[in-house]
Amino acid sequence: MNLYDAHQHFHFAALTPHRATIDADLRRTGVKGAVVNGTNEDEWPVVARLARDHDWIVPSFGLHPWDCGNRSAGWEKTLRAALFASPRAHVGEIGLDRWVIDLKSDDPRVAGLRVAPLEEQREVFAAQLALAAELNRAASIHCVQAWGALLEALKKNPRPARGFLLHGYAGPAEMIKNFTDLGAYYSFNIQLLEPKHATRLNNFRHIPAKRLLVETDAPTKPPPAERNRFPLPPAADGSPVNHPANIAVAYDALAELRGVPLETLAVQVGQNFSRLFL
Repeated sequence: MNLYDAHQHFHFAALTPHRATIDADLRRTGVKGAVVNGTNEDEWPVVARLARDHDWIVPSFGLHPWDCGNRSAGWEKTLRAALFASPRAHVGEIGLDRWVIDLKSDDPRVAGLRVAPLEEQREVFAAQLALAAELNRAASIHCVQAWGALLEALKKNPRPARGFLLHGYAGPAEMIKNFTDLGAYYSFNIQLLEPKHATRLNNFRHIPAKRLLVETDAPTKPPPAERNRFPLPPAADGSPVNHPANIAVAYDALAELRGVPLETLAVQVGQNFSRLFL
């Protein structure tokens, strides 16, 4: 079977020591394509370089909402140049995030960053969405606790004709039709199997088959130990590391959830991935 990962971060430091092993494991597992998302200006050339070295990488460049408060004055010009230099690249990871604004405790993932207020995030998101629409590159969207604001932004701004991805969809069930009508695809990841995510998991029983994708978000969101087929050593800070080849675990879990043969799911997801990203 051919497998496709709609959202991951192969360039992150936790995976760097294991790149050769990961590449070999992905090829053995049947992974034919994976969207690797650069989340800030420093990461875009790294992702572009990796895409030249690994034929399974589909590059994507964007300003993540956690990073948009630290953008340079010329970030839009730099992003446009990066996209023109990589005709296969898409726009992402972009989006809106209220959680990081309301964060009350220290989190090492945002240590030292200036957190942009929601209105500033909206402006940066709208500019990137407009660029994706202009170039007809897919937009890979992150959203946490800002689903109403996201829907409003998608309705009032240009969108890429090929569609956009709501990665690891965690919004309410009643908004799925609204997003689908605007061109949304939805990617499932293994974290949704955790009991606390039961409502979000149930959404993936009902998302239209033609808008369904699968992701790892590696190196984050590893599967539980009993499902982890590709264990990696922990990161330098002791946190667990998700191997991108665990995309096979996510496919298995989604096929079980939807009650369809794995082969049937793989064919449908492959068609969806090609339509959105290739």
